[in-house]
Amino acid sequence: MTDTDAADRPESTATDEIVVYSDYVCPFCYLGRESLRQFQADRDEQLRIDWRPFDLRHNKRNPDGSIDHSVDDGKDDDYYEQAKENVRRLQAEYDVEMSLDLASEVDSLSAQVASYHVKTTADYETWLDFDTSIFTALWQEERDIGDPDVLAALAERAGLDGDEIRAALDDETLREAVTTRFTEAQREGITGVPTFVYDGYAARGAVPPEQLERLVDGT
Repeated sequence: MTDTDAADRPESTATDEIVVYSDYVCPFCYLGRESLRQFQADRDEQLRIDWRPFDLRHNKRNPDGSIDHSVDDGKDDDYYEQAKENVRRLQAEYDVEMSLDLASEVDSLSAQVASYHVKTTADYETWLDFDTSIFTALWQEERDIGDPDVLAALAERAGLDGDEIRAALDDETLREAVTTRFTEAQREGITGVPTFVYDGYAARGAVPPEQLERLVDGT
């Protein structure tokens, strides 16, 4: 998503947290996180990221996890071409290098399950390292973040047990919990990602650092 409207949301956050709804395969989510990093670089007090999973491809997923691009999602070729233009514009604006070659074929559900497991079982800094490594693996290293071996390796890089991540990916209860979070996000009015929520207000899209500053600090 690329629009940057701000609106009241039923979700609210503590003053030291910002809620971020995102999907790893969304290029604007990657760019939005870079914008958030740039905003935080000049801020004395760091905000904790309360990540909420969002499944952009739930209607296109085949039983084997492959993506069926023939499913009509109401977005035509012109939409995707405009989206690519917006990505290129934001890459230049935020000075970000990224590859767009692999992401359209990758299913992010396993990555979101793994990340949710780490978020709910490990400390914040470990989760943040793992979360960042997933984004980097896809958008910088062109690695398939739907591959359990890739996720296990990324977990080990963050100081986690790779076998624990493989077990989490086979946990149907955990997968159902993540799916429930997707449903809850939609119920809360989240229609696109990234969406940043702070103190009952939201900004949607890979908005610039100054808009995040207005959202958080009101300046």
